[in-house]
Amino acid sequence: MGAPRVLAIVLAGGEGKRLMPLTQDRAKPAVPFGGMYRLVDFALSNLVNSKYLQIVVLTQYKSHSLDRHVAKTWRMSPLLGNYVAPVPAQQRVGKHWYLGSADAIFQCLNIIADERPDIVVVVGADHVYRMDFDQMVDAHIASGAEFTVAGIRQPIEMSDQFGVIETSAEDPERITGFSEKPANPVGLPDSPHEILASMGNYVANADALVEAVSRDADNPTSRHDMGGDIAPYFAEKGTAGVYDFIRNDVPGSTDRDRQYWRDVGTLDSYYDAHRDLISVMPVFNLYNTAWPLFTGYSGLPPAKFVHAGPGRLGHASDSLVSPGVIVSGATVSGSVLSPGVYLHSWASVSDSVVLDGATVGRHAQVHHAILDKNVVVSERARVGIDAEHDRARGFTVTESGITVVPKGTVVED
Repeated sequence: MGAPRVLAIVLAGGEGKRLMPLTQDRAKPAVPFGGMYRLVDFALSNLVNSKYLQIVVLTQYKSHSLDRHVAKTWRMSPLLGNYVAPVPAQQRVGKHWYLGSADAIFQCLNIIADERPDIVVVVGADHVYRMDFDQMVDAHIASGAEFTVAGIRQPIEMSDQFGVIETSAEDPERITGFSEKPANPVGLPDSPHEILASMGNYVANADALVEAVSRDADNPTSRHDMGGDIAPYFAEKGTAGVYDFIRNDVPGSTDRDRQYWRDVGTLDSYYDAHRDLISVMPVFNLYNTAWPLFTGYSGLPPAKFVHAGPGRLGHASDSLVSPGVIVSGATVSGSVLSPGVYLHSWASVSDSVVLDGATVGRHAQVHHAILDKNVVVSERARVGIDAEHDRARGFTVTESGITVVPKGTVVED
């Protein structure tokens, strides 16, 4: 038997309410991350590196920038039938938008019918991680399961934050049930202090998936969710398997970042994930060239640091600085600067995430903040220094004290 024919589906219709105001004008998968990337780039890079080159990206919520990014960036030679295609909600089965992730697949069954794959890989578009999906597909086929869920080990005390996969000691690779954010779960047989949390990634036999989402569409009580409805359906049938992420060995990974997976669903987790990038030995390593992360920036000049006079030294430490950035006599520490950022003389940016095209004026201070695209911090203005002042100006301040400035805002002191 030859290699199975695989179609990859990326679920990228998420609204991302908890990431507001970063999702005020864009879908969650289109949110910039790590200087040069967008969140969707991590899922797509994993699929492409896994040699899965027929990919559809299902979009819905405020999808213009996401559709544009996918169309402009993810272009592959069609010579061998390869493509990455954004597919907006089309109301093929009724006058309603996607009701959930399972309904999104149901409304796009024409794609599966056209491609006639043996296996369908379904992944989310808003997590930061590296994963070789080919290894998961091999494990799925070997297990004889119809539907396989990727699970990542998490401390048992964090079980109330995840959908928890239940297995038995007799057959730890077969799913017996799911618990949504359980308070008192049972630990893993080989590691009682850990649970398996669903990563939102699935591998399914194509015919079984088509039948499952079609049945689900006829169920008026369903939430039409892949994790909440489709996975339990296969578990009840006894044909659902789990793939432990600890088995996945990505080329070039290190002991420090091998099992890294981050759901950046909140502003605090988005900020913390950036902190994971900038340490001397990063928790998540952007520099793994054996499993590269792809994105669309090209034609940008190198970053530039100018002025070296007393008290006016353009420099950055413990930071990521993207192409097109100009640090003109400013000080940067513990921060991530995206393309096109301009920092003027005597400005200070510390412990912050600054997105594309933002400008920080002379003597301005930005600390413990996220600046969205094209924000202008005026001369001598301050952001992230006084939380109450930031709230009074209409900025979001998270529970941990991170100030978030919306896209295009001009900040006056």
